[in-house]
Amino acid sequence: MSENPTEPVPSAAVRTVGGTTVMTLHGEIDLETSIPLMSRLDARTAGPCPDLVLDLRPVSFIDCAGLSVLCRALNRVRARHGRLRLVTDSGRFRRILRAAGLGEVFELQAQLPEPLAPKPVAAV
Repeated sequence: MSENPTEPVPSAAVRTVGGTTVMTLHGEIDLETSIPLMSRLDARTAGPCPDLVLDLRPVSFIDCAGLSVLCRALNRVRARHGRLRLVTDSGRFRRILRAAGLGEVFELQAQLPEPLAPKPVAAV
């Protein structure tokens, strides 16, 4: 569980590129943070055909409550004929998914797709 009780939700940067919402999560996704995160994801997956990319590369820890939140988001997206992609370059996270029987359930990518990657800021 998180050692920082003042931060009950993993911090998230959210932006929209075209019709795709990119949410970059930072910190831990555990029992303490799962319910507030679930509420945020429910809001992002409420409309028709949601296209959501969760960038999990900055996530330092995830437990079964966190996996449950990801599964809920996936089920909501599928029910609304949308798409959910998880971005992770963590072999450990991929092993956790396989151990939980979720290795083939999620669409995984090692990096953000090119059109969704942040544009570098030009030096002035």
